[in-house]
Amino acid sequence: MSADLLLFFVALGAAGLFAGFVGGLFGIGGGAVLVPTLYLVLGALEVDESVRMHVSVATSLSTIIATSWRSLAAHAKAGAVDFTVLRSWTPWIAAGALAGAALAGASSTQALMMVFGSGLLLIALQMGLGRPDWRLFGDLPRGAARAGVAGGIGVLSAMMGIGGGAFGVTIITLCGRPIHQAVATASGFGAAIAVPGALGYIIAGWGREGLPPWSLGFVNAPGFVVLAALTALTAPFGARLAHRLPQATLKRAFAVLLALVALNMLREAFS
Repeated sequence: MSADLLLFFVALGAAGLFAGFVGGLFGIGGGAVLVPTLYLVLGALEVDESVRMHVSVATSLSTIIATSWRSLAAHAKAGAVDFTVLRSWTPWIAAGALAGAALAGASSTQALMMVFGSGLLLIALQMGLGRPDWRLFGDLPRGAARAGVAGGIGVLSAMMGIGGGAFGVTIITLCGRPIHQAVATASGFGAAIAVPGALGYIIAGWGREGLPPWSLGFVNAPGFVVLAALTALTAPFGARLAHRLPQATLKRAFAVLLALVALNMLREAFS
């Protein structure tokens, strides 16, 4: 195995273990960690810049299929998931994810970096400054409003390569639901985003020039296998700890890290 490939698999392994744990603990999805890590590793391997961000986002998104199911199962065992909300939001989230993948496939690297950096900065601000007791609405949206909000979560999450937990948790808590229920329920959004989103990225990237070896469209197969296995391994540990630890200080520290990653991504997009 060459030194470049060894670096690739070691970096994937470390990122996968950490991302799965973070996804289960905070309900934000491991994509916030995986996308910038994959982007750096693919850059070190000199993957073409025109597809580097697309491959990072698509591969990250594909791994959330495994992470989401394991995290959801752990939260369900704790009795915290509102399956009525999950069932009614899932079709709109899935439709939005498919549209987001198609839009990302037609976007430039710079545009994807701007979407990821801006979205991650919003997530960091919400984690660092938001309060779980903030309430703006008396209940979750219904009808056309629910379709619009859920579809928007799907579009933005697919374009960022994340599971939608961060946006879902924020919306659910602002609509009056307790934080633990919000984290548990939003953990199930990931599969609704990742399955159609990954398929969309495979189709959008099929036959593109400059892709790394063993790629199906924009989804890198080795990256999917390694990351899916390791994120699924550690996600349940994070989910169990989420019900035991006071998270305020830990979340603020992690929010600072996310903000720095987001600002660096925006800097690269505008450079």
